[in-house]
Amino acid sequence: MTKTTIDITRPADLLSHDLGTGPVRSQRPVYQDLLPPCNNACPAGENIQAWLALVQAGQYQQAWQVLMQDNPMPAVHGRVCYHPCESQCNREQLDGAVSIHAVERFLGDMALAQNWQIQPVRPASGKRVLVIGAGPSGLSAAYHLARLGHQVVIYEAGPIAGGMMRFGIPAYRLPRRELDGEIKRIEALGVEIVLNRKVDNLLADKQQGHFDAVFVAVGAHLSKRIDIPARDASKMLDAVTFLRQAASGTAPKLGRRVAVYGGGNTAMDAARTAKRLGAEEALIIYRRDREHMPAHAFEADEAIEEGVKINWLRSIKAIDDSSLKVEVMELDDTGRAVATGRYETLEADALILAIGQDTDTGFLHAVPDIEFKADGTVMVDTGMQTGAPGIFAGGDMVPSERTVTVAVGHGKKAARHIDAWLRNERYSPAPKHDLVSYEQLHIWYNTDAEQKSQYHLSLAQRRENFSEIVSGLNAADVTFEAQRCFSCGNCFECDGCYGACPEQAIIKLGPGKRYRYDYALCTGCAVCYEQCPCHAIEMIVEPGA
Repeated sequence: MTKTTIDITRPADLLSHDLGTGPVRSQRPVYQDLLPPCNNACPAGENIQAWLALVQAGQYQQAWQVLMQDNPMPAVHGRVCYHPCESQCNREQLDGAVSIHAVERFLGDMALAQNWQIQPVRPASGKRVLVIGAGPSGLSAAYHLARLGHQVVIYEAGPIAGGMMRFGIPAYRLPRRELDGEIKRIEALGVEIVLNRKVDNLLADKQQGHFDAVFVAVGAHLSKRIDIPARDASKMLDAVTFLRQAASGTAPKLGRRVAVYGGGNTAMDAARTAKRLGAEEALIIYRRDREHMPAHAFEADEAIEEGVKINWLRSIKAIDDSSLKVEVMELDDTGRAVATGRYETLEADALILAIGQDTDTGFLHAVPDIEFKADGTVMVDTGMQTGAPGIFAGGDMVPSERTVTVAVGHGKKAARHIDAWLRNERYSPAPKHDLVSYEQLHIWYNTDAEQKSQYHLSLAQRRENFSEIVSGLNAADVTFEAQRCFSCGNCFECDGCYGACPEQAIIKLGPGKRYRYDYALCTGCAVCYEQCPCHAIEMIVEPGA
């Protein structure tokens, strides 16, 4: 690598004297591990940096094994996760984040293509756990519990597993083959999924099935209602039902002009789906502006690219035979939408309501000590346990951000606490290291390596069917992307410190074992610290100085 001149940021104590050198060393270097921002930002708790390092070395199956310790569905997440890891990636401040989701997708797809399987990490415990709901959180919990040696049965009220991954995310974002493949791998671990099995009496089902613990993850499948006067209520339908019908091939005829009320990701998906089903015009109506829109920016961008129109700052007041009466809104100083008393008429043959979802937790009201919030979500403690001993909950039915990745993270977290509860123990996660920032890195080598792009279908191709829009990267591009990782905060054995030390005070311990200091030779000059690109070395005050 070619060194370049940079401005090194050094601790204040290094600036106060001659770098600790002299007859008596006043400072010494130490190797450390810090928390990379990608790992810190992942709702599923993935050790992203670790599996990226294995991909760099071409060890794809080993990388997948590390990834699967935290997330049982990488092919799904590589497609639908909004990848907050990338928005926090330190490389984003230089030339663009590492395309972590594309690498994850590659590993997930390769695992499916080569039929890689996962084995339990503990022997059978003899304990039985009931999971209610086969959505992302329920599947994640079942997977992790099975790996920990427990017998898991999922009761799913619907005819097929997947939850909102199947019925809320269109196939152009998440093809069903990959979703089905990852669900089958979870079943191969020994997880039993009982379909068309709705739970009305949880305590009775727990007793009759001889279950030792329960994880409830029923999601949020009920569309919120809104009172809009309508002469023909048949022209109004909710987005969740519409997307479910579209996924099953039973979508209703919408007419030429379709309006969607809402500003979230579901509204974007409903409008894009309507276009694919033949609507000539799809119009999203949202009562606030784009800055306050809950949908992710890329979702809105893609919808607009496909010809969806968005009418900001409008609130629907009534629906007639083929038109909508909307009121123009304004934002006050707090960003709240307020009425103006000015009205417009918009043409629409059908109206899809996408104003949010509620969770159907009524069946839990008979369980003593479970507490609910006003919106019906269930209160849980830091271990995902409800007020009822042995009954845990997660995913969209608890107060949290509602995404697939958050739900999967809940499932993993709950599984670890359920496992400890079954063993009459308490699960305590390891304390996190300090977070490492971009300013702490010493990137002295050539960094000219822009992110590889994923191929997107043309607009004409998108409008005709539900084919997947985004393609994956090939092996060469995936390896390139992994090599763009700075390994923030953790030594990757670049030998920079070893080569820079003027006193030969650094001892190599062998591949994968890093280095150690011979403090009998070290003068505390900080040359190793200054050149360490990932900030895996810190200078500390000499003990006793």
